[in-house]
Amino acid sequence: MKSNSIDKKKIESLLPHREPMLLIDKLINIVHLKSATAIVNVKKNSFFVQGHFPGQPIMPGVLIVEAFGQAAAALTAYGIDPKEYENKLVYLMSVEKARFRNPIIPDCELHLDIEAVRSHGRVWKYKGEAKVNGKKMADAEWSATIVDRDK
Repeated sequence: MKSNSIDKKKIESLLPHREPMLLIDKLINIVHLKSATAIVNVKKNSFFVQGHFPGQPIMPGVLIVEAFGQAAAALTAYGIDPKEYENKLVYLMSVEKARFRNPIIPDCELHLDIEAVRSHGRVWKYKGEAKVNGKKMADAEWSATIVDRDK
């Protein structure tokens, strides 16, 4: 039986992303191929802080969407058979209904509650909510596909 949480080292074994673009720090409350909560430590020294926006930084909406995608990819990669996922990547296909409700200010712990809504072959549909201290900051629906990695 797989653990219901994974750390950054395990996430790095599942995703091709590396610093500074690896945004998720942990995946917790994992329900096999169904749902999880990703933890993103949004820091005062995060790479986007200097330019978005100087003096009043917020996490860019596109990075919130990227973090949703990474969390979903990690959930999926962790859940499927390692032999099946070998030499594969998860690519974002579409983003729908993305809403940014409150700014995410650095020096917080962002929780991304994600859910795999359905899958058909290599295509997966997800939805998620981003929260800080239980307050909804953003939400979105998106699709991704599992593709062969170029060798």
